[in-house]
Order: sequence, then C-alpha cells, then structure tokens
Amino acid sequence: MRQFGLLALALLPFSFAQVSDDFEGGLDAAAWPTYANDCNQGGKVTLDSSTAHSGKNSVRVDGAGGYCGHIFFGTTKVPSGDVYVRTYLKASKALTDSHVSFITMPDSSQGAKKHLRIGGQSKILMYNRESDDATLPDLSPQGIAASTALPTGDWQCFEYHVGTDGTIETWLNGKAIEGLTVKPGSNNANAGQWQRGSAKPKITGVYFGWESYGGDTNTFWYDDVAVSSTRVGCDA
Repeated sequence: MRQFGLLALALLPFSFAQVSDDFEGGLDAAAWPTYANDCNQGGKVTLDSSTAHSGKNSVRVDGAGGYCGHIFFGTTKVPSGDVYVRTYLKASKALTDSHVSFITMPDSSQGAKKHLRIGGQSKILMYNRESDDATLPDLSPQGIAASTALPTGDWQCFEYHVGTDGTIETWLNGKAIEGLTVKPGSNNANAGQWQRGSAKPKITGVYFGWESYGGDTNTFWYDDVAVSSTRVGCDA
C-alpha cells in the first residue's frame, strides 16, 4: 500500500501532494526525522506493530513531562501554498487543563524558532501561536464550548487546513470544529485573541508527537499520515 501511495503521488504535480505514509514499510528516519527543539529528555519515537489504524504498523510517541520531555517526528516536505494535513491518531490519556501540543509546525511568519502548535488546554483541542501565546479558541467558557475534547483509546481522524490568507480549518472524524475555524470575511466570536495579530502562518514543516508545558505525560500513536495542497479526507 505504501509503495502504491508513493507511486501515485509521484505521478501528481508537486504542488498537489507532498507526503503520504501508512508506515507498513517501516519508519524511514530520513523521510520522517525526529524533532526536539532545544532539548529532549525522556521522549521517544518508535515503530509499533501492536496497534494500527490500517495494516499492522503505526508510529508511537512516548511523551515525557515538562518542555524538555518533548519529541516529534515529521517532514519539511510541505506545499508552498495552502497546507492540508490528515492523520489518524490515538491518545492514551485525555487532555487536561494543562497546556500541551501534539502537532508542532515551524512558522516563519512568527520569526526564527517560533511555532504554530496544535494541542490542548482546558480539556479541549486548541491552537497556540508561540510568538504571542495566543490561543484559538479563546479560553473563555464560550470558547471552550466551541471546541471539543479529544477521545481516547481509539483511532480518530484529525484534519486541518492552514491557508495562505490566514485561514485555519479543523475537522475531527469529518466534522468541522467551530471554535477551531477562522476565515477572512467570516466571524468566529471566540477567536478574538487569535485575530489580534495580522501575521498569516507560513509553515515550513509538520511534526507529530508530544510537548508538555507542565508535568503532563501521554502516549500518542499516529498512522495514515498525509500532507497535501488539497483536503485528503478521512476515507482516502
């Protein structure tokens, strides 16, 4: 399946599709290098054949507590325009009130070594902009209600879109998450903190893993990852 996917992608224009992997051929360290900005004390990335969304393999990330317990794996092969990401993921523990990330993206619009991050806080899914610590949605009662928790113990289809015009769209199991959506010309009443800045994300990589800004630890599994210039969807 992986060979077929890579062959199909090779026949498409570079701007259309970048990366697709089900890890049935293993975890290629050259294609999926590990990433731990500044330090790494305890986190690890391994190929796991005990659970998978499809086939027999997935990538397991054991995330330790504290910032230096972070570890990610990912790619810099991202489209130069709009970026769509689809991954199936499974979390062993629920998101807590503490701030964590399970996807991080270097974002040159924010400056050197700054990231656009996807993770959780206040028990819900949220985005965080590292340069000014803005969150999407606002972490008010209304903003929290506009997002959703991340289910645990089973595979979830997680998708998002980062647009060149500043658009952010997010889907969980094919359903759009209202609080994690911002588009020019449309109103998200719970995105005041996010929209106070004018920078439009320009990501240069996509990395999957775990980062904790407190003591939270977790184990995540990732499978059937796709990075493209158009939406892939959960059924692809």
